[in-house]
Amino acid sequence: MDTAQQEATARARELQRNWYGEPLGALFRKLIEDLGLNQARLAAVLGLSAPMLSQLMSGQRAKIGNPAVVQRVQLLQELAAQVADGSVSAAEATERMDEIKKSQGGSVLSNTAQTTNSSGAPTVKRVVREIQSLLRSVAAAGDIIEAAESIAPAHPELAEFLRVYGAGRTSDAVAHYQSHQS
Repeated sequence: MDTAQQEATARARELQRNWYGEPLGALFRKLIEDLGLNQARLAAVLGLSAPMLSQLMSGQRAKIGNPAVVQRVQLLQELAAQVADGSVSAAEATERMDEIKKSQGGSVLSNTAQTTNSSGAPTVKRVVREIQSLLRSVAAAGDIIEAAESIAPAHPELAEFLRVYGAGRTSDAVAHYQSHQS
């Protein structure tokens, strides 16, 4: 690889770090390991071609262009955390991955029992995910953080909202949401 290619790859990985919290190669390798997948299966669940996944992992390509794929990545990260803490079994994880694979973005996993409470109202996590999905379909995480920084001096609460929902983890957004309910 020549110097120009190395610089382009380094730049792509830095953009990925800004947009997704870490380079996609590291993120995807964690998902592969934590969920017991191979690259082909991960690509299939995400709705990417194997070559596209490879390009994203190697830094040849920086951005995931499809917001539904970004949302599937987020859902897989949450699933991997649930597998790691033992709250989801390997068999359940396989079922959930099939549901994630079928999701088209927006209102994902709407057929699971966890999306509403006994009164039929959406759960906090569902509401938070909808807000995250909407923000992330409009702009990449790095752009949202940049926007938050630019408005922080005049509107700190709005900047915090953008950071937490636009670029943060779902668990942090749930905590933020719950702390702001009357």
